Amino acid sequence: MLGPDDMVGAAIAVAEEGMAVGELPIGAVVVMGGEIVGRSYTKERAAGRRLVHADLLAMIAADESLGWRKRSEPLALAVNLEPCVMCMATAMTLGVTEVYFALESPADGGTDLAQTWQASPEMPWLRAPIVTGGIRRDEARDQFRRYCASAPESSYKTWAATLVG
Repeated sequence: MLGPDDMVGAAIAVAEEGMAVGELPIGAVVVMGGEIVGRSYTKERAAGRRLVHADLLAMIAADESLGWRKRSEPLALAVNLEPCVMCMATAMTLGVTEVYFALESPADGGTDLAQTWQASPEMPWLRAPIVTGGIRRDEARDQFRRYCASAPESSYKTWAATLVG
C-alpha cells in the first residue's frame, strides 16, 4: 500500500521527467487502492496551452482508466506542488477524498477552497477532500531551485522563483 510519503515521492519523480524535457517541475499521481491509476507532469510548454496542469492531466488519465465504474477504493491525488483552484475543483468533481502535496503555492493554491467548501444537499457527491501539505517539501523546493538555475528567462521561471524563497 502506498502511503502519503510514497505518493508524493512518485509525484516528485514524475516532475523530474517533466523537467528533463523542459517543463516546469510539477508532477502528479492519482492512486486507488495502492495502485497508480493516473500520472502526468505539466505540459504547458510542449502543448503551448495553459490548461494542461500535471494534476489535471493525471486526473483525466485516471478518469479515462476508471470510467463510470464504481470505485473499489477511495481516490487520492498526490502532487509535488499544491493544486491550484482549478485542479482542486477537478479533484472534488472526480471524487478524490485525499490530496497530498509537497510545496505550498501561495499565489494560486486551492487548499483554501477545500477548507471552506460547503457541501450542498442537492449535490452530496461534490465534497472537498482532506488536504495535507508539506510532505517532502524540501525535495520539491529543490526541484524548483534546480529549474530556476537552468531554465531560460520566462514568466514560468519568474513564478517558480517565488516558490523557492
